[in-house]
Amino acid sequence: ARLFEAASQLGAMLCKASPGAEAAAAEYGRRLGTAFQLIDDVLDYSGVTGDIGKQVGTDLREGKPTLPLIHVMERGTPAERALVREAIEQGATDQFDPILEAIRRTGALDYTRQRASEEAQAARDAVAAMLPPQAASVYRDALLYLAAYSIERDH
Repeated sequence: ARLFEAASQLGAMLCKASPGAEAAAAEYGRRLGTAFQLIDDVLDYSGVTGDIGKQVGTDLREGKPTLPLIHVMERGTPAERALVREAIEQGATDQFDPILEAIRRTGALDYTRQRASEEAQAARDAVAAMLPPQAASVYRDALLYLAAYSIERDH
């Protein structure tokens, strides 16, 4: 998310935007990047390996505590929490199917999608602060499109 934030803020700086617009641009980038990453986390457990550009379960294999796993740690049974903790610590996917079942049972993917949607809405709100509706342009439309795409993508 920080890379998206820096890129967005730099664009505003290069355009000599007002401090308020620069802050809104940074907020847009941070929120867009967070939404994009959250959907990436969802796809790691729901995507098809060839479609998402990486192997399903890669984040688990790399021991990354993504939001779906954090949700299982908060809402799962003691056995599910132990399974996730062990998988993160060891970077192992030999228990991928039971972990995937825990993710489904706890609603972790829906929860993560909802959080991504909230971040995308915050990005759209930042566009309104940076470029109000009366300043309609292809650039404003593109920023709004990116916020929508970030949560609708399937790869």
